[in-house]
Amino acid sequence: MKFDVQGAQALMDITSRPELVFVRGSGSWLEDHAGKRYLDMIQGWAVNALGHSPQVLTDAIAQQARQLINPSPAFYNEPAMALAKRLTQHSCFDRVFFANSGAEANEGAIKLARKWGQKHKNGAYKIITFEHSFHGRTLATMSASGKAGWDSIFAPQVDGFQKAELNDIDSVRALVDKSTVAIMLEPVQGEGGVIPASVEFMQALRALCDQENILLIVDEVQTGMGRTGVLFAYQHAGIEPDIMTLGKGIGGGVPLAALCAKEEVSVFEHGDQGGTYNGNPLVAAAGVAVFDALMAPGFFDQVQRQAEQLSQGLQQLSDKWGLAGERGMGLLRVLKLDREDAGAIVTTARDLSPQGLLLNAARPNLIRFMPALNITDEDLAQGLALLEKALAQHR
Repeated sequence: MKFDVQGAQALMDITSRPELVFVRGSGSWLEDHAGKRYLDMIQGWAVNALGHSPQVLTDAIAQQARQLINPSPAFYNEPAMALAKRLTQHSCFDRVFFANSGAEANEGAIKLARKWGQKHKNGAYKIITFEHSFHGRTLATMSASGKAGWDSIFAPQVDGFQKAELNDIDSVRALVDKSTVAIMLEPVQGEGGVIPASVEFMQALRALCDQENILLIVDEVQTGMGRTGVLFAYQHAGIEPDIMTLGKGIGGGVPLAALCAKEEVSVFEHGDQGGTYNGNPLVAAAGVAVFDALMAPGFFDQVQRQAEQLSQGLQQLSDKWGLAGERGMGLLRVLKLDREDAGAIVTTARDLSPQGLLLNAARPNLIRFMPALNITDEDLAQGLALLEKALAQHR
């Protein structure tokens, strides 16, 4: 199979892509149009929780596609109700709204918080977010994000988002005023460089929200659904947020996201929120299949074991090559380099022969790892070996 130049040119040019086309995938492996195989440590940016095309997911999608795909969100459907029930039974939340992407779920969280502020806090609308945070690519979620340079790309920004410093409770407290309605954060800043919020900071945020009668929103688009070794990352801190968003891993590869809220915060009125494809049976059935796989006995224990293997392997490479260590939670981690050549290493790893390795340069000096939650010991070991092979070409 030859690379289709005209087909590539027909796509809108939004990112730099190498001239390879992935045609099939299985577990932790992808194969391109030329037959070369790649060990995938990105998995669609933490999307493929169970790896590429797991049978439990493909079977659920095929079965549901033969029954019912989309009757419209104006009606109940069984898979959506089944998935919502699972989410509420295994979290502190009471209500779920399904969306198509993490950005859409976060947009919904912003709207829900502002609606709550209108009804219960004299029209309060400001949401405190954090420097280096990432909440999506809609105008509101870009405005909420603390990504450098995003304040001017599509200016003017949506008003009402103030930026504090992660793990600095005083910087948060200084921004709270009578117009503040919520604090919104990622338990681990993924795009920001895999920076975890400390347990103490999460607990301090909960206490501050209680004291000031404002909402705590956790964006678990990247950290939710087992990525950090437990179902939801907020559980590490032993707190209960008011609102949570999910995306990426919840669908195992299909476009599915969720906005979860406690009963007293679920103040949307009819017509306030919706979406043509939201919670359709096809993607909801995929979500049920993924959820049930994650909840199988011993699954999270295995995630934690693999996370330890990855962490130790990255630290050993760091020690051997004189790098700056590693950090992260669960199977969301970064290797810290001693210079800003992460992009070049990522390219070298991809181009290794006979098998490539797919990585992500989260920052010029950070290489990010988001493997399948069920990656095998053998694939993880091979990934570390391929990584060392790439590193060796840059020393």
